[in-house]
Amino acid sequence: MLRCGLLGRKLGHSISPKIHSMLADYSYELFEKEEDEVGAFIEAKEYDGLNVTIPYKKTVFQYMDEVSDVAQKLGSINTIVKRADGTLYGDNTDVFGFSELLRVFEAKPAGKKVLVLGSGGASVSVKYVLESLGANTVTISRSGEDNYDNLEKHMDASYIVNTTPVGMYPNVTEAPLDPGLFKACEGVVDIIYNPSVTKLMELAGKAGISSVNGLYMLVAQAAKSSAQFRGVVADDSVIERIYERLKEQPLN
Repeated sequence: MLRCGLLGRKLGHSISPKIHSMLADYSYELFEKEEDEVGAFIEAKEYDGLNVTIPYKKTVFQYMDEVSDVAQKLGSINTIVKRADGTLYGDNTDVFGFSELLRVFEAKPAGKKVLVLGSGGASVSVKYVLESLGANTVTISRSGEDNYDNLEKHMDASYIVNTTPVGMYPNVTEAPLDPGLFKACEGVVDIIYNPSVTKLMELAGKAGISSVNGLYMLVAQAAKSSAQFRGVVADDSVIERIYERLKEQPLN
């Protein structure tokens, strides 16, 4: 049986094992590692496939023998496959996942300003997709040129996408900003999936702004990763089926 899993720093909130159990028959474990443990863990290769989450999507890049074109462009990896010869292949299935999320949300970002909250590994994937669709993206970070202290420069934003962990379970009362302040805002995308309605989404709702969480993205990227772990062609039809099952279930 294949040994697969999720690498990250804090993973108690993750439902990835549940999703992968619905996708195929292999073991899927949570590998919580501190930053100084990541290199040794990757190089030990005691796994067949890995997903990678906060905050190691950029960190693991240096340990790959080969990467996909999109991972090369972004410098961010969320899927690792140990091939038959022991070499490591890195890919970024977040791009597919976020593209699918925007599709089901029916977002129309072409020619519009989109604020991307956060500058980590997930944000580069999100920006890549948005810019490929013709959006004008602006990264909002804590210490960058565009930050939470000068948001008044971007009150004309049409969409807001949160790629930070702010508001993620168990810190459910937090939000990175109030979307109600952005009078031109058409939609809010929070790639957090637990809770299913984040504080950011709650504030958007109060302002009459439509919003969506990251569950569909999570399922879509997992399905694509799973196919790579097993060396098979991805069956995209499974995404909707698993999503419909999960959205009715408690996540905690």
